[in-house]
Amino acid sequence: MKRVIRFNLNGEDIEAYAPENMTILDFLRKEMHLTGTKRGCEEGECGACTIMLDGKPIAACLMLAVEADGHSVVTIEGIMRGGRLHPVQQEFIDKWALQCGFCTPGMILSAIALLEHNPQPSEYEIRDAIAGNLCRCTGYAKIVEAIASAAEVLRKGA
Repeated sequence: MKRVIRFNLNGEDIEAYAPENMTILDFLRKEMHLTGTKRGCEEGECGACTIMLDGKPIAACLMLAVEADGHSVVTIEGIMRGGRLHPVQQEFIDKWALQCGFCTPGMILSAIALLEHNPQPSEYEIRDAIAGNLCRCTGYAKIVEAIASAAEVLRKGA
């Protein structure tokens, strides 16, 4: 059975129908054609499907689409500012913090959520914020460096 859901997706109010048992991950990928949110473990352990719900990072594989009703959802596709990459995205590029890119959307959204409530995180706080995001390519040194650099860029007003 399908239900109508109304929520804000990447700054735009939407109204759509979703099966009651469809995850927000599948809804975003199949119905909204937003493929930046990746399917990984499907158990909420790898972070590849991280989205922001009302400003907090969550595993999209563990949430039903109908639960988004009345909320704000941000995906990796929704974080550009004025046609420019978000500073966290840019620092991931500049600091060589990605390789295959599969984990990158979730890492970036987790980093943005951290920096929005803690603009000057320690290395420990950065590592803690991305602890739910697994990377099998780069290790974490460059990712942590990129997030710390993005924090500095954001503090300077980019």
